[in-house]
Amino acid sequence: MRVMLADDGVLFREGMARILADAGCTVTGQAGDGAALLAQVRADPPDVAVIDLRMPPGFTAEGIETAAAIRGCAPRVGLMLLSQYVEVHHALRLITEFDGGVGYLLKDRVSDLTAFAVDLRRVAAGDTVIDPELVARLVARRRERDPLDALTERERAVLALMAQGLSNAAVAADLHLAVKTVEAHVTSIFTKLGLVQHEREHRRVLAVLTFLRA
Repeated sequence: MRVMLADDGVLFREGMARILADAGCTVTGQAGDGAALLAQVRADPPDVAVIDLRMPPGFTAEGIETAAAIRGCAPRVGLMLLSQYVEVHHALRLITEFDGGVGYLLKDRVSDLTAFAVDLRRVAAGDTVIDPELVARLVARRRERDPLDALTERERAVLALMAQGLSNAAVAADLHLAVKTVEAHVTSIFTKLGLVQHEREHRRVLAVLTFLRA
């Protein structure tokens, strides 16, 4: 798998390059800011671009802006955003503005080479990957009118894994359930959240958005 990196820290880029090499990836380019990465992607699109969320010049959300520009010129490139902190609004933006092939992970997560390589390949394949810590925090956060109150504990667990981008089969494996059981839970979640089948809307995405916003 061919990967490009963007981070303003030279030492971090070099360390990430070694991590990716150990994970069986080929690093085809490195950049210190979004503009440099975009130029490299245009010249030779990789399978995945690993992008720091905060980069020069403003150190706010340049990584997402760069990801959007890459998606515009090279739509098949997977986009993995890395952040030092869990920021819910950025994760929501990735899910709402990008049609798959994106990920949001804490930088600490890359220390697990096997898991990180799997997440990169999922993003390259068009899946959405959300950091488990973000999902855990969202599960713990409640509102006075929580639309998830109608869900059972098991249904919440299924929806939490859906929010990480897992398929029904993967959810079944994680929860040690039959795939048909998970499918039944997913159908029940759609019903309880009032999500009806529509040709222009994806109920699975809408369910995850409801979960992240709750």
